[in-house]
Amino acid sequence: MSDTESGDDGEPAVVLDFLPHGKSEDDRPQYQKQPLAYAMGTEDFRLYEIVVGEETDVTFGDRIDVHSTDFDRVSVVEYDDLPSGAQSELDYAVEDLVEAEAGRFVDFYNEAQPITLRLHQLNLLPGIGKKLRNSILDERKRKPFESFEELEERVSGLHNPKEVLVERILEELSEDDLKYSRFVRREDQS
Repeated sequence: MSDTESGDDGEPAVVLDFLPHGKSEDDRPQYQKQPLAYAMGTEDFRLYEIVVGEETDVTFGDRIDVHSTDFDRVSVVEYDDLPSGAQSELDYAVEDLVEAEAGRFVDFYNEAQPITLRLHQLNLLPGIGKKLRNSILDERKRKPFESFEELEERVSGLHNPKEVLVERILEELSEDDLKYSRFVRREDQS
């Protein structure tokens, strides 16, 4: 866990869970516990533990700025540091974000590049092998994709391109030993 630096430009996030009485495993008396929120950054999928100020009203699903003065402390955490409620909500939050910002994620299919001579960013997506990757690359040369539906129509064998992205993002969030992380920014990445 590391504290984020204050003073940065706004960093949007969505609240995954709110614990008005702090962590249950915290042995301190109730009056000493601080309310906590857990959130996911909407730009880089970073996960946060946020100590919420007494006068601040935060609830599940809220869109917040993690650098707001309403928060006493903001720490970047790993998936395993999230309480079970936040972990289970993560699936829905990622799916909602990919749907709400579909253009941004369709652009991944339009702009993905090779990582090495033998590995392409598209191959990081579950179920996309050499043949499907080449079909996507051929189709995007003809005309960029404008929606997930168009992707599915134009690329034979590509089913649920939105779900494929959601699955990869969730994999990057929950597994910290992946060699390549395309969507989730980790603390050790610049």
